[in-house]
Amino acid sequence: MTINLQTVNFNAKPGLDEYVEKKLAKLEQFYDKIIAAQVSMRVENVSDKENKFVDIRLEVPGDDLFVKKSGQSFEECIDLSVEALKKMIIRKKEKTAAK
Repeated sequence: MTINLQTVNFNAKPGLDEYVEKKLAKLEQFYDKIIAAQVSMRVENVSDKENKFVDIRLEVPGDDLFVKKSGQSFEECIDLSVEALKKMIIRKKEKTAAK
């Protein structure tokens, strides 16, 4: 799986890209046909504490899977996104197995 990481309005702290790669690699145990992941992280200038946003698009055969999450830290957003993608992958596999 190829991971394309994009950061907007901030410089990623050391180790954040490894964290993203480690978390996304866990998805491959649920679905081995993942082609690539497009990860976009950005900080919005709002007074709200939850000003971190993460968008992840998983390129898989058929329809791509897309998740958008916000939170107080990028790690929290990534964890929420990966959990949501895991559920989407399991649902997708169940649909294709039922056919």
